[in-house]
Amino acid sequence: TGAISSLQRQLEIQEFELRRIRSEKDMLQKQLREQKDKLQAMSDKFYSLTEEERKEETIAMIEEENNSLRQVVTEQESQLAKQKELINELEGTISRLRIDVVTSRRRIQEQEQAQKEIQSKAEALKHKELQTRVALQRLSSKFQRYRNKIIQSAFSLEGSQHPSEELTEEQVLEATQVRGSPKLSFQQ
Repeated sequence: TGAISSLQRQLEIQEFELRRIRSEKDMLQKQLREQKDKLQAMSDKFYSLTEEERKEETIAMIEEENNSLRQVVTEQESQLAKQKELINELEGTISRLRIDVVTSRRRIQEQEQAQKEIQSKAEALKHKELQTRVALQRLSSKFQRYRNKIIQSAFSLEGSQHPSEELTEEQVLEATQVRGSPKLSFQQ
């Protein structure tokens, strides 16, 4: 979200810069038109004079004005070219920023989806773990009951002594095998 906000701010800044440059371009074009209109008005004025007067006045003024206008036109054309180049760069940057915003949003959606899937899997694993623990407790309880029954049957025969300490599974099995006939009933 921070990356998207940053990209959107950059996009707004670039768009503002683009508008500013376009407005400067329009202003320069207007100035250029005004200079051309001035030149045209002067040309019209000089043509209305007699040929002698025209020759005398125009040679000096036209050369001076033409030089000045050529310099202004050259400068303005140069500025326009630079601004067009900058506009193209800004439009390219804006396009890239828009692509970055779309890409970032897509990544965020993918990450959110992946996070939801991971959470779902984690919940399923927790549920499975709980079921496994319950099943293990049941098996452990059943095993303990069967073990107790085996111990009772092995030592409930006449002449058997109850153990003074807890027996291992090997001791229980050995005690049942020593008894002979109880062995057969125990195995059954």
